[in-house]
Amino acid sequence: MRLVDTFWFNALWFQCTWFCCVLGREAWVPLALLSLALHFALVEARFSEFKRLLPVAMTGLAADLLLTVMGVFDFDVATIVPAWLIVLWWVFAAALYRSFAKIGQTWWLAAMLGGIAVPFNYVVGAGLGAVSLPLGESVSIAILICVWTLLLPVLYRISHRMAVMQ
Repeated sequence: MRLVDTFWFNALWFQCTWFCCVLGREAWVPLALLSLALHFALVEARFSEFKRLLPVAMTGLAADLLLTVMGVFDFDVATIVPAWLIVLWWVFAAALYRSFAKIGQTWWLAAMLGGIAVPFNYVVGAGLGAVSLPLGESVSIAILICVWTLLLPVLYRISHRMAVMQ
């Protein structure tokens, strides 16, 4: 088994890159890109990996874009979605398939995790200054719970189908 395929490596890699993106934001994008490049350097089939991650990353990015346009998020940058968030979605797509894959085997567990853990991450990001929640914390959390209870199981399904297709 390759290092990139181990649970602990991926969990640690994801968490370190998450902190890099959320704490360093635009200034640390080069470091976050290096972290993502490390992932691609460690996988066996880089192009297949890219094709497998693309739908998950783009779906997640589209969700955050929609939430931003709807006024749930404000990233306080010139673009609608910051570069660090784009990198973070690619990292999440890789971790979803590897270190978080067991959770996605049961739809209700994925839904529960999506409804609890993901909104918590956005609130932590807001607390660290990476995003503002213009609708207020309570309303934003309620929206994120609804979105992510549905979205995380969908992302797991997309990730699984892409892996099967490879």
